[in-house]
Amino acid sequence: MRALHALAAFAAVPPALALAACGGGGSGGGGGGGSVGPGPAVGAVSVTEHLVKVSATPDVSLQVRDWHVPGATGPVIVLLAGLGGNARYFDSLAPALAADFSRVVAISRRGYGLSGKPLPVKSATQHYEVDDLVADLKAALDALGLQRVVLAGHSIAGNELTRFAGRYPERVQGLVYLDTTCDYTLDGDTGGEKPPDNKALDEPVPGEADNASLQAAVAFNRRLTKNWWPALEANLRDSLDLRPDGSVRPNTPESVAEAMNFAAHHFAPDYSAVRAPALVVTALPAAVRDLLPWVEEPMAPAVRQDALTTVRLLRHVYQANADKLAAALKTSHRLTLDNACHTDFLMEREAEVLRAIRFMTWA
Repeated sequence: MRALHALAAFAAVPPALALAACGGGGSGGGGGGGSVGPGPAVGAVSVTEHLVKVSATPDVSLQVRDWHVPGATGPVIVLLAGLGGNARYFDSLAPALAADFSRVVAISRRGYGLSGKPLPVKSATQHYEVDDLVADLKAALDALGLQRVVLAGHSIAGNELTRFAGRYPERVQGLVYLDTTCDYTLDGDTGGEKPPDNKALDEPVPGEADNASLQAAVAFNRRLTKNWWPALEANLRDSLDLRPDGSVRPNTPESVAEAMNFAAHHFAPDYSAVRAPALVVTALPAAVRDLLPWVEEPMAPAVRQDALTTVRLLRHVYQANADKLAAALKTSHRLTLDNACHTDFLMEREAEVLRAIRFMTWA
């Protein structure tokens, strides 16, 4: 399992089109949420972190980060990271949102970050089906005393948003889909064109030297995203165990990572029961660095051509997926960010994301 990145953003797209998904948070920002005026200074935001017990059998507690501005009003927003990510993913966006929401809560799903990680024993996906994650989410909201919330989820978290909103419509005030796929069980629509098969475009896998120290792990992961941000590093730190010799290793067991990945990519969402207003945010790659940041310059001519073809095809896949998602949700509320990277668009384009969330009128 990769500490910061996970699988392709779209199921069944060939390896050459694999987009590393799900990383960290950001480095700063303004407000966000239910109004358009400026919020209080970021320094006024306080954050607490604690574990919330959500299951006794197996014993599972979830890492929760909770931002609040004294006297703030408005709805509560709950943030869920993508595959492999944890609550630190939102370390920039969350305090910015706190200017307009009464509370901003980021949760690490089971298996990731500092949350509990029960091993699947009886089946390959035991404890990590989407319904297990949705049950955790409900239990966490109950424990936190949150009766009705806006749910925002990045990438694979779209599964949890859709399932929770369908099962508990009375608990959902609104939904924000942050570059998620409409249905991870379906192939990406490449328009019938076969993608390039060029090993030079494959995402690198960390070796022993890349885990020799925290600094080495940071250096490796910096290669896997368009830009590097403080919260990406915080996310990485919460996904690693530091060993006595100074080396690091992922704190998510391999069997857990595999269970989560398989279950997530074999869940077909039902949008028919979703009633809450929804915002669909899409990050469209336009340059090689948006999609394949690890491919270094200078590129050989054949590699460059294959990289550009890959970007063009994935751009088509992403746009078609976003259109399907918006249609399934019956929403016209959309934000499309061009020249953006799936992993770090929330940081690089934070101001635009905040404006789009502020524009929403939550039911």
